[in-house]
Amino acid sequence: MEVDEVKLEETLPANPNPNIITERNANIISGGNVFYNPVQEFNRDLSIAVLNVHFQRLAKERAEKLLKQQQRSKLKQQENGEQLTPTPTEATSPANNNYVAGTKYDDGMRILEALAATGLRSIRYAQEIAGVRQIIANDLSRQAVESINTNVRHNGVEHLIETSHADAMTLMYTSTAPEKRFDAVDLDPYGCPNRFLDGAMQCIADGGLLLVTATDMAVLAGNAPEACYVKYGSVPLRMKCCHEMALRILLHCIESHANRHGKYIEPLLSISADFYVRIFVRVYAGQAQCKYSMSKQSWIYQCTGCETFTLQPLGTVRAKSAEQPHLVKFGIPTGPAVNTLCEHCNHRHHLGGPIWSAPIHNMQFVEQLLEAVQTTPLKELGTQRRIVGVLSVVQEELPDIPLYYTPDKLCCVLKLEIVPMLKMRSALLHAGYRVSYSHASKNSLKTDAPPAVLWDLLRCWSKRHPVREDRKIPGTPLAAILAKPCSQDYEFDQLHAAANPSSRKNALSRFQENPAPHWGPGTRATIMIGENKLPKSYRNQNKKQRHKAAQQTTAAAADEEASPPPKDELLSSKKAKLSPTTA
Repeated sequence: MEVDEVKLEETLPANPNPNIITERNANIISGGNVFYNPVQEFNRDLSIAVLNVHFQRLAKERAEKLLKQQQRSKLKQQENGEQLTPTPTEATSPANNNYVAGTKYDDGMRILEALAATGLRSIRYAQEIAGVRQIIANDLSRQAVESINTNVRHNGVEHLIETSHADAMTLMYTSTAPEKRFDAVDLDPYGCPNRFLDGAMQCIADGGLLLVTATDMAVLAGNAPEACYVKYGSVPLRMKCCHEMALRILLHCIESHANRHGKYIEPLLSISADFYVRIFVRVYAGQAQCKYSMSKQSWIYQCTGCETFTLQPLGTVRAKSAEQPHLVKFGIPTGPAVNTLCEHCNHRHHLGGPIWSAPIHNMQFVEQLLEAVQTTPLKELGTQRRIVGVLSVVQEELPDIPLYYTPDKLCCVLKLEIVPMLKMRSALLHAGYRVSYSHASKNSLKTDAPPAVLWDLLRCWSKRHPVREDRKIPGTPLAAILAKPCSQDYEFDQLHAAANPSSRKNALSRFQENPAPHWGPGTRATIMIGENKLPKSYRNQNKKQRHKAAQQTTAAAADEEASPPPKDELLSSKKAKLSPTTA
């Protein structure tokens, strides 16, 4: 299939700000009004690793499907008494092909980068992903498409990359025919990706990989719930676990777009990093499986006092009988899941969501990905050390526990001395509960212990570190929670063997510091390197104060012009008028 390429007949002005950008083996000659952000190298490296592992799994699935078709064909020929036709040998199976990066394969993946900018991502995909048939690098900007063409020729990957000058949504809507669909669609927009999701769902092949980035974290994290509802169809709550909630809101949005077309998603990996979230999901077609989507979404109740949260699924699924577990019945839960007042502190609740409450990672895929990035050639990635650290924490996460608490916030509610993380993890493990970190926060506490146990544990801790009596003000969450007696004693002193996870013991790069000064999302269509960038953080620094000072200066100047002249000036001018003129 071909994608129409718009030939740029008009001569574009020379690049006013040329830069040579080198990332791995890719060299980009670009600048001026084309966007590039070096902080996103981790995003690109991780995407390359995921696509490589995804194609290995895809090739294996294709081989298994081909084998089943051959077996059915053999069986049918035997039943009809026909002569058996020779089948391809096992060595020619797609799973046994030795795919090499930089080579075109007729049975490889078709990849769409809908918003290509400089084309760096597409060029790196062509150079570093094994098993590629074609990559479409699309952009709406004429200057960006010219830049992509230049960079593709410069890197010698014309045989794999085809440029496209079109609106991303139009391109995806015109690629919905089965022979035109893509095996992978990469959406990395500036801000919110919601406008592109409907087209992506229609142009992606069954079982294809959808890669989505969202950089509007202020909206997803709860700073503007009304804007988040408009963009993502979900109401966020301001919580310490806002970064994982951002992932779950985006997954809910993607799933809702998929369900409209009789499709559903399987999250492979969901990452919160730096100033963005990155989602990797497989998209499947199946009306029957879409019925399970309602039970994968949940409302969330958050106490306005102690900030305890409770999830309530939108739907239920139960087996009709133990003898036939595959026969299920769908239902609607009764609710609400909480009382009018919080059972812990007697405050009311906020209601947020719906959010995705099913697992956000496929642990088998994560294990395979972690193994792949520690072997050649993926171990040579520039951010390989960080990828290994993040994936190690992801692998340790409790997959069936949505969201998390932080010990510092829990102790802040009770005005307590903060419980050391290892002591709190150890106490919960000794009590028989599971605990883990979340890759989204270094102070996260993900556990299956109910909130009542967490508050009981802190009441036990308060015996060792008492709260001042003058802080126990009636009506506060502190007074209500500490007024209850401890139900049991918790072991804080003896460290549990599983309290310190292996990723922490091995000092892996789990939670990276700020990668560079002014490392945010960047400015639209700007090369975010060297002296050529105008960082938003710098441009907006003291913006309100500077605007206020400018207004005051303007007002003072206006007042000075409008104010009457001094009394001495009036008298002198009056005398001048009354004095006789000289001839």
